[in-house]
Amino acid sequence: MRYLKLARGWRAAIVVAGLIGAAASPAASSDIDDPHAVTEPFGRSAFQVPDDHALAMKWQGVARELTDELLVLALCEESRSRCDSPQALRFLAIIDAAKSKDGRARAGEINRAMNLGVRASSDLALYGEADVWRAPLALLAVGAGDCEDVAIAKFVALRAAGFVAADLRIVILRDTLRHEDHAVAAVRMDGRWWLLDNRRMAMVEDVHLKNHQPLFVLDSVGVRHCRDAPLVAYAQMRMPESAAVAAP
Repeated sequence: MRYLKLARGWRAAIVVAGLIGAAASPAASSDIDDPHAVTEPFGRSAFQVPDDHALAMKWQGVARELTDELLVLALCEESRSRCDSPQALRFLAIIDAAKSKDGRARAGEINRAMNLGVRASSDLALYGEADVWRAPLALLAVGAGDCEDVAIAKFVALRAAGFVAADLRIVILRDTLRHEDHAVAAVRMDGRWWLLDNRRMAMVEDVHLKNHQPLFVLDSVGVRHCRDAPLVAYAQMRMPESAAVAAP
């Protein structure tokens, strides 16, 4: 019972509105289906994808892995001196450092810390298969990952650092210059969307990111497809093999 109470605090702090399960409630779905209900990064509206969509199933898999990690984080938060998870301590330290700052500086701290703490590598090199998504502690245990893994870790860290769920997204983009797809975390501050990219040490506002087309957005409600984006199957999307972090 004690463990459940501890984990409940982290669930409330990080995944309010349903990241665990990653499925929208009927009310949420009806809101999202309204193209005017939500303005996403890049000024786009979006509509909910079915639960059996490949990308939604990926997101649900991350939520299941995150369930176990939240318990580890809750136990380590209660007693860091007795925590036997180095990656949990690292993640908590990143969150603590971010919480000591405000606004853009808080989000920027998470962006820099995760970029510096994770070596860019492809899923094929790490796991022998393509498109493996990992929750934050699993990512830090390996010490390497691709853009989706880093974006997921930033998304969770931002929520734990105090940003509200409604202002957080993961955005799947099409890089029209490199002809590949890319994932970033996004946070809304003062009505503007800022992108946390594993290719950049500095955050960039969405309106200043050129040559990228938003395809999907992921959040605590689920997965949505951006209107006016190509209607391609997720399985046909091509993610980069790896993405090196740009110099500060």
